[in-house]
Amino acid sequence: MTENKIYDTAILGGGPAGYTAALYCARAGIHSIVLEKFSAGGQMTQTNQIDNYPGFDDGVDGFTLGEKMKKGAEKFGAETKQTEIISVDLLKTPKIIKTDSGDIIAKTVIIAMGAEHRHLGIKNEEALIGKGVGYCAACDGMLFKGKTAAIVGGGNSAAADALLLSRICKKVYLIHRRDTLRATKIYHEPLQKAENVEFKWNSEVKELVFDSKLTGIKIKNVKTGKIEEIETDALFISIGREPNTTIFKGQLSIDASGYIEADETTKTNIPGVFAAGDIRTKYFRQIVTAASDGATAAHFVEEYLEKN
Repeated sequence: MTENKIYDTAILGGGPAGYTAALYCARAGIHSIVLEKFSAGGQMTQTNQIDNYPGFDDGVDGFTLGEKMKKGAEKFGAETKQTEIISVDLLKTPKIIKTDSGDIIAKTVIIAMGAEHRHLGIKNEEALIGKGVGYCAACDGMLFKGKTAAIVGGGNSAAADALLLSRICKKVYLIHRRDTLRATKIYHEPLQKAENVEFKWNSEVKELVFDSKLTGIKIKNVKTGKIEEIETDALFISIGREPNTTIFKGQLSIDASGYIEADETTKTNIPGVFAAGDIRTKYFRQIVTAASDGATAAHFVEEYLEKN
């Protein structure tokens, strides 16, 4: 691979959106390269057991699924370059992507760099990911069927996660630092009616209790200062996400929450630039929806290249 070749498309990010796009592009004869800083799979690699991706009746770990997606795309000719993206010039034709190992030049760009879950930033949080601490109840909730789970957050995602877990778990604690949810009213009544949901208002998680895995949490009432220990098998942190869009500001249209504005076509405000997966504005962020975006982006890349 030489740095002065011009690719048909450069795919920024090697998660499910990126490698699905690469697979569809490669099968369509579109010369593609995936640029990924870490290993294939993106956020999937943080999940030990994925049970809601079709085709794996016994589930699959995120690292394995990511590697399978990568091999599938490379089988048909997609290239992968492990590198860090420093900056982009999307307004030029062709597009220029500056990386820590040289420039990549491409006629089109598919941005699939995802969004990171916000963390609480408390001691042992990172070490307990996959051992009781998680960020996606829709992904991992079934692992705690019939058990106790806690949710941190007060927005729509936290409320939806609490409702989902109330149908799965024996007991659900919803912990919020204020005295009312920020979530839209549609969630309030169902949560109040769920007999196994207990609200912990004006509270913050201060400590994780564990042996080989999470066994409980200590929460602090921000008004009284009282510390309470709660036994729980799981803690789902649902306090928002940080989309990886910093390097695109000033070029792409980005919404108030930091996501790239792109509809179901994945087209952005710049012709020849597409946004797929968790990084774009959308209602539901899952592995399967990211993969769907990747296939869609590849279709519109093909259409763009035919016309240009």
